[in-house]
Amino acid sequence: MNYRDRITINHDIMLGKPVIKGTRITVELILKKLSEGMTIEQILSAYPHLKREDILAALSYSADVISKEELIAT
Repeated sequence: MNYRDRITINHDIMLGKPVIKGTRITVELILKKLSEGMTIEQILSAYPHLKREDILAALSYSADVISKEELIAT
């Protein structure tokens, strides 16, 4: 999956946080809901304009961002 088809960053929308295209739903919100134990189905029910692919794109985007982080050993 190419998350770039579903996620956008625009400094005029949600202060430049990555969002699902055509919405103001941030990748951060999706990750927060998942971390709180919501299932994909529950998120889709709470946000009916989202698609399963949007949630998977948020996960893919997050994995890509984390993979590019530089870790500093302490």
